[in-house]
Amino acid sequence: MSERLDAEVDDAGVVVTTPRWATDRALGWLLTTTGLVGWVGAAVLVLERVHLYENPLASTSCDINPLVSCGSVMATPQAALFGFPNPLLGIVGYALVVAIGTGLLAGARYARWYWVATWVGVALAGVFLVWLWSQALFDIEKLCIYCMVCWAATIPMFWGLTGALVSRGLLPGSEGVRHFFREWTWVVVVVNYVAVIASVLAVFLPKFMDL
Repeated sequence: MSERLDAEVDDAGVVVTTPRWATDRALGWLLTTTGLVGWVGAAVLVLERVHLYENPLASTSCDINPLVSCGSVMATPQAALFGFPNPLLGIVGYALVVAIGTGLLAGARYARWYWVATWVGVALAGVFLVWLWSQALFDIEKLCIYCMVCWAATIPMFWGLTGALVSRGLLPGSEGVRHFFREWTWVVVVVNYVAVIASVLAVFLPKFMDL
């Protein structure tokens, strides 16, 4: 199963084994890579949004058909839930994740409270994207490719961070919970991807057949 490198003692005095994928260096690469992918997706959405502000009749680069259309999604109230384009949140949030990841790669060590705050931020982003996924499938009924890039980046970001922090005792959890995340975190990531892909196909494949 997971390959372990070392053992640490957490704040409660419990010995915690750390799988290779949960070390600072591995976590640094995960956060940097997924943060960059998410940031690029958000940045393209911001550029497309600016383009539509300049010319509301223009098409975006991912206006492929009536079902796959970033421009149509951007025109909905859900695309600016807080009164400004949602991708602006991604520009800031994903950049922070990249900064944390590159800090780890440079040798930084963060306090437990910092990790908890980071996890809360990533978890809130995950909740927000779950809501946007539900809106895209069941209310707007259109897909945005660059939005899905952000979905794809956030899934391993959230589960990988959660698994690493729980495994290392930086988030609370019983030994059984720690064991689960040490051994099954990346299975959960795959299952999450499969569930999202299956839901998209279930909702949109019949619609594509009717085009």
